[in-house]
Amino acid sequence: MQQIVKIALFVFFAFNQNLSYAADTKASYKINAGDVLDISVWKEEELQREIRVLPDGNISFPLVGEIVVAGTTLTAVREQLIKKLSEYITDPVVNISVKSSAGNSVYVIGQVKQPGQFIMYQPLDVMQVLSLAGGLTTFAKANDIRILRRTEQGPTSIEFEYGELEDGDELASNIVLKSGDVVVVP
Repeated sequence: MQQIVKIALFVFFAFNQNLSYAADTKASYKINAGDVLDISVWKEEELQREIRVLPDGNISFPLVGEIVVAGTTLTAVREQLIKKLSEYITDPVVNISVKSSAGNSVYVIGQVKQPGQFIMYQPLDVMQVLSLAGGLTTFAKANDIRILRRTEQGPTSIEFEYGELEDGDELASNIVLKSGDVVVVP
């Protein structure tokens, strides 16, 4: 019975966190290195490209050259392209979409059943990505899990105590992961 209550709490929290994430962050998708963009310019067939964002966050497009796109939105990239293409084409109509969000990934290493890279097709929190990794092994130190994150101020480490969350406590510690996060399970 206690196990059912724990599962119900987890499902309730996960569902509500995803709803609040969607409601609180009306932000557009931020492009990541490794994503594939489909870019076309109306009535300009030679300006239709499928482009992978390079590891340095740049893309190269005809007549435009190299521009930084990682960390920006599709709207911002479209505006950059229109501005640069306007030098050569009158009123260019640029269409851009994300063909593959493979760059929107998190990583799980250590004492999980299936460590590796996980592409985030939706916002994922720590418990969800641990579930994708098959859960913890018998030897995992569940209360010593760390999330490694790169920020503008430099690398940071965030503590995560699986046991607290499993007991229904400290629900706020089940943070939503960001692209590039590494979950370390010792």
